[in-house]
Amino acid sequence: MSLYLKKHPWLAWLTLVVLVTGFSMAIVWAQKTITPNAPAPVTKMKPAATHPVIIKPGPATPRLDTGLKDKAGNAVTVACSTCHSTTTPNVLRNTAEDLFQAHRGLQYQHGALTCLSCHNASNYDTLHLADGRSVAFPDVMTLCSQCHGTARRDYDHGSHGGMNGHWDLTKGGRIRNNCINCHDPHHPKFPLVQPVLPPRDRISVPKAEGSH
Repeated sequence: MSLYLKKHPWLAWLTLVVLVTGFSMAIVWAQKTITPNAPAPVTKMKPAATHPVIIKPGPATPRLDTGLKDKAGNAVTVACSTCHSTTTPNVLRNTAEDLFQAHRGLQYQHGALTCLSCHNASNYDTLHLADGRSVAFPDVMTLCSQCHGTARRDYDHGSHGGMNGHWDLTKGGRIRNNCINCHDPHHPKFPLVQPVLPPRDRISVPKAEGSH
């Protein structure tokens, strides 16, 4: 065979060309038929369970304690509208100085608001918004938010308002105060306080001689 190829070298070259061409075609065919690896399945994480954030409701609709007791020993109360149905609303009253009867002694300082800026003169068992819509006492957050929008924004973002519970709601729930859990609705501004000296460092600062 080798002697035959020596006599016909063109045949050797032809054989080489055929082999190289066939090998190249085999590689191209293999690349087209081999299926690429399927992507790894994505594991969808099950969302962590979250606990609720509960905002304490405002006060129940107030009733006046008459100081009397019924046969069962329960306090006899009357609705606000019972007394106010026989009085003429004073839309200008914005001080506590001339309040009497049930409201005697009330501390009042709430900007330039009058009593009827929040209390509903057409139904004293409710409050009302600036546009006249009634608001139930437990929904006091809605009433306060119409004027104190900045405080409500900070409250919604968690930087205003007291709370108890968990920051991480996957570990437990959270209970948040409403506005009047901290602020007196009739006198909402906190009194100024006098800063005090910091606690004394009992370790690095030695006691003065003769002190206790």
